Amino acid sequence: MGVISQGVNLSPRETVAVTVSELRAWRNQARRDALAQDLDPAEVDWLLYEGARVDRLGFRLGQPGDRLGLSRSLEELSQLWAQRLGDRTPLQYLLGSVPWRNFNLLVSPAVLIPRPETEAMIDIVLETKGADSAGIWVDLGTGSGAIALGLAQALTMAKIYAVDCSADALHLARTNADAHGLGDRIQFCQGSWFDPLAAQQGQLEGMLSNPPYIPSGEIPHLQPEVSHHEPHLALDGGDDGLTALRHLVQTAPDYLQPGGLWLVEVMSGQSSAVCQLLQDSGNYEVPQVIHDFAGHDRFVLTQTKKRES
Repeated sequence: MGVISQGVNLSPRETVAVTVSELRAWRNQARRDALAQDLDPAEVDWLLYEGARVDRLGFRLGQPGDRLGLSRSLEELSQLWAQRLGDRTPLQYLLGSVPWRNFNLLVSPAVLIPRPETEAMIDIVLETKGADSAGIWVDLGTGSGAIALGLAQALTMAKIYAVDCSADALHLARTNADAHGLGDRIQFCQGSWFDPLAAQQGQLEGMLSNPPYIPSGEIPHLQPEVSHHEPHLALDGGDDGLTALRHLVQTAPDYLQPGGLWLVEVMSGQSSAVCQLLQDSGNYEVPQVIHDFAGHDRFVLTQTKKRES
């Protein structure tokens, strides 16, 4: 699929002038439309400030007749907003980008939209291993490349691998890495989970993954933004949601060095099952469940057992 931005982008230097009163009237109507469909009206401001580059201060304090320069016309904004309301296309896909940590990442329907809670995975690595951690780190199922970019920025001495089975996802991830000056820090590999990393067996310092973890039967009942638009390959965790997680538990010890970090994101309510899988394996230290900012069990952290001396 490549990078998709479904809005019509103007050149960076071209702007469309509208009056403050026209823009306020458009915003007020769009917010009413959002509320009527149980959408967050804050998305309207996101569309204006991120999608049309509206000057926040000029818009807030401007007089009705003052003119503002927009990177998209009100007609284009109306078309994008109608698509958001009509088929519930996520605004991130319509704009083609999403903020994540201190990056602005390109996204398309070829990849999951990076969520704010996933940002915590980088902080967990820093708290557990420290910024001076070197060695080889892997982001499995990289999608847009968010976790790999976060690792490359945080662990300046490490070598980062990003793996995905989707060529479209890898293309997007490479583009994001290059755009943020991290392209030379990350090796991109196409394949299933650890398969492309045969040469790195027993050498990995750490493995991170936000794998598919939603039970197959639950996907049709998710919000339409997710079930109708995000790639099912990156959502579907099999009958019990644990297919990919079970595979990562079983295969990671062959690739991680002793004491290697194992960190995954899980669906709320899955952490106990994942911890049991890790304990049953016998290859890991006692796992730790880490909650997200909303208080949900969101991450499972452990390390491979070190060899006895």
